[in-house]
Amino acid sequence: MQQSQAARERGALVPLVTRVLPPGAWAPFQLRQLDSPVPRHLRSGGPRPNPFLPWERQLEVTRLGESHAVILNKYPVQAGHLLLITQGWAPQSGWLRAADWQAVAHVDADTTGLWFFNSSGRAGASQPHRHLQLLPRHRGEPNCPLEPALRAQLQGQAPPWPWRYRLSPRPEGGGPADLAMLYRRHALELGLGDPADGGEPSYPYNLLFTSSWFLTILRTREHAAGFSLNALGFAGYLLLTEQSDLPWLKEHGPWQLLRAVAPAVDAALEPAEGPPQTRH
Repeated sequence: MQQSQAARERGALVPLVTRVLPPGAWAPFQLRQLDSPVPRHLRSGGPRPNPFLPWERQLEVTRLGESHAVILNKYPVQAGHLLLITQGWAPQSGWLRAADWQAVAHVDADTTGLWFFNSSGRAGASQPHRHLQLLPRHRGEPNCPLEPALRAQLQGQAPPWPWRYRLSPRPEGGGPADLAMLYRRHALELGLGDPADGGEPSYPYNLLFTSSWFLTILRTREHAAGFSLNALGFAGYLLLTEQSDLPWLKEHGPWQLLRAVAPAVDAALEPAEGPPQTRH
């Protein structure tokens, strides 16, 4: 947190100015209204420069050998919002590899919380360079608004959601091999393909995981009713912007919003976006 504050004072961070709206028709989701301009990198069309080759040194937290680096998100949604990036080029749309899970486990042993990953533009990724994101949490602090619902599912006390996903408990004290195992199992069960076989995932997807559960969701598109949705939407976080249709959300509710961007259990699927983007 101290490094985050220092980076902000130096102008390296551009925090999104938001405010939580009182609970309404979107409960139990948390709805934040964006009061600052949408970051330029999210508004501009066409090819975008790679912000991680090189990354801003003022944002660097630490390097994990020669494979990964932990940096502060330049546009954080909260204080301490971290990115785990590959130091060299690796496509966001490609399979996560053993080195990625080793890096996750290394960070997780020190700073845990809500991890998330957006596999491509249709899953909410804003950059083509591989990066996982972490929202740190204090011990005993809820990881996200939908965590009670996810725990209820794991305990067999709630029905499954009506879209294609897999949810599994994460073994206590599990390391990188356990993370890789869950990732591969979910990919196979969802028809994404086999990370061990190379190639590319067949469909866009999101990952959400904490120290106790691991969730994979297939995606069909990035937005609905003017809401831009990445993995955090399935954690219960929604962002209201000038483009968002608030009356639609009040009428139909947040669950319909998620159904609009994730394939139904019996729906036909569109393949993932083309080959990995090359570095800029």
